[in-house]
Amino acid sequence: MYTDIPDLPRCGWAPPDDPLYTHYHDTEWGRPIWDDKALFSKLIQDGMQAGLAWITILRKRENILKAFDGLDPDIIAHYTDADRARLMGDAGIIRSKLKINAAISNAQVFIKMRDEDGINFNEYLWDFVNARPVQNSWKLPEQRPVKTPISEALSKDLKKRGFKFVGPVIIYAFMQAVGMINDHLTTCHAYGPVKDMGKTKLQDG
Repeated sequence: MYTDIPDLPRCGWAPPDDPLYTHYHDTEWGRPIWDDKALFSKLIQDGMQAGLAWITILRKRENILKAFDGLDPDIIAHYTDADRARLMGDAGIIRSKLKINAAISNAQVFIKMRDEDGINFNEYLWDFVNARPVQNSWKLPEQRPVKTPISEALSKDLKKRGFKFVGPVIIYAFMQAVGMINDHLTTCHAYGPVKDMGKTKLQDG
């Protein structure tokens, strides 16, 4: 199921002896996402990580997606108090009342943006990087920032719209994860392929 090539050169945060981490690194992290609902799902997942290690979310992600109806905002936006109670009783997810409530209210904001304001979530997010992935060229892990002026601007705007758990550090991690920023190290085997993915989208318009 997971990538079975432990000796590939990777970013330092993906230990080669942890197949869950290496699979996520090799197949997901930094790959550009352009779908509205997929972007929403990742935003909620990164918000759930607040105060936790990402591996915690990876280990619980299957349960989280099942419990939250695939993190589909059209469903989550209509969750009731019974759904909140159900989620708080589910040991397979992150049982934080604040994070559960945030996922629901964030879904409602997403729906409002789309249905009332006519805002395409994909275009809205990608406009912050001029509709093309930021291509960094870090050689060392410590060169990567934890936030940038762009993540601060996006965080501020998301908060103004009513989103929760979208601080600038969380948002920078989100931007890395969904490919708005290519933060793979230049020595990482995924750096070139991820860079090419951004070029393909631009060529396709």
